[in-house]
Amino acid sequence: MTNTGSDTERQTTFTATRDPAPPPPAEPTGTAGPPSIKPSMFSSLKVRNYRLFFSGQVISNIGTWMQRIAQDWLVFTLSGHNPIALGIAVALQFTPTVLLSLWAGVLADRVDKRRMLMVIQSLSCVQAVVLGLLNITGVVQLWHVYALCVVLGCLGALEVPTRQSFVAEMVGREHIANAVSLNSSIFNMARIIGPAIAGFAITWVGTGWLFIANGVSTIAVITGLALMNPDHLFRGPAIVRAKGQLRDGLRYVRRRSDLVTVMVLVLFVSMFGLNFFTSIAIVAGNVFGTGADGYGLLSTMVALGTFTGAMMGARRGVKREPRVRLLLISAFSLGALECVASVMPTYLSFGIALVPLGYATITFLNTANSLVQTAVSPEMRGRVMGLYVLVLIGGNPIGGPMTGWLASNFGGRSTFYVGGVISVLAAVVCAVVLIRRGGVKLPVRRFGRQRVLAR
Repeated sequence: MTNTGSDTERQTTFTATRDPAPPPPAEPTGTAGPPSIKPSMFSSLKVRNYRLFFSGQVISNIGTWMQRIAQDWLVFTLSGHNPIALGIAVALQFTPTVLLSLWAGVLADRVDKRRMLMVIQSLSCVQAVVLGLLNITGVVQLWHVYALCVVLGCLGALEVPTRQSFVAEMVGREHIANAVSLNSSIFNMARIIGPAIAGFAITWVGTGWLFIANGVSTIAVITGLALMNPDHLFRGPAIVRAKGQLRDGLRYVRRRSDLVTVMVLVLFVSMFGLNFFTSIAIVAGNVFGTGADGYGLLSTMVALGTFTGAMMGARRGVKREPRVRLLLISAFSLGALECVASVMPTYLSFGIALVPLGYATITFLNTANSLVQTAVSPEMRGRVMGLYVLVLIGGNPIGGPMTGWLASNFGGRSTFYVGGVISVLAAVVCAVVLIRRGGVKLPVRRFGRQRVLAR
């Protein structure tokens, strides 16, 4: 296979080196794709294939969040409210990402992504139903949940890079930023609705029926994928199986200092800063003494901020391409707001502090995703997204147990201020590196007739 990883393919989106950047790589012409669409806040929804995908995700993501809340609470109760057990469950669920995501990216470049997603969703349905039946019949044990966490992790490792790269196939490069933000909006709308439903449903019917409901919700995604028109996908050239394709993908990223810097920042923020999603259950139960409904409400407060941030991101995606400066600012803000949340004295003030934290979090994640997707060649997109998923999720096997250990030894709030400080430091270091390489242009300020460039 010809090496496509030259530095001459840089995008003007990053400009992270001093070399001049040529025009971005053209979208593949293997299929006609849908007709051209006038940019708007919801322009991606005018593409029929994406609209089918979007509709299925609305239903499925609500089920996913219901299962996520139910799973955390089930582990928490089966272990006698042990934070370390919750951290182990997180680690087991995300460890397969470390082992499989790179190969999943190679596989995504080789196979029909739409069909692969249909298979993965079908297996996810089986996993959810099995866990639900074990729970409803009263035979579930902690090791059952751990084993099914591993199964879910394997499916997620295959699904996430495939789904991320499939977004570009549905809408084309022009609408990637808009589609990524709309995806986040439904994901976070589900994060508002799902935990709210789960928090009260757990007290009414228990956790088991929530797993069954999630299994049923995957049918919506499978149906949407089945109804798509394959002729209207922006598919890249077929990648024939050959030796060294994984190394080609890693070499491609290694030669792109812009991609390397962004992925290093994502690694540190996701490993330490984004663990607050798991820590919320610990804070709700151990710090403020609330039950499942209190945990669900705190998760909803985070989702309120992330949903608002996702919608603002969709609006930005119409006007301009993603920028590195926004990525750095959002990473710094995420860490700072996490530190603020860690010192909130009451349940109410803590919940309110989670709203801007959610906004900064989704702005960071959407910007990083869009930057990576718009900067790579179509034939490399699956492998690069596989590496992106690895750095985004692969730190959880370290961050999950660390969260439990910190909470057990230093209190539930400790995970917030430790993660926040590390996120702030990571953003500052990456900013300094990019400024020194000319990748971030600081604003020019005027004082009288002089123009001063902050260095």
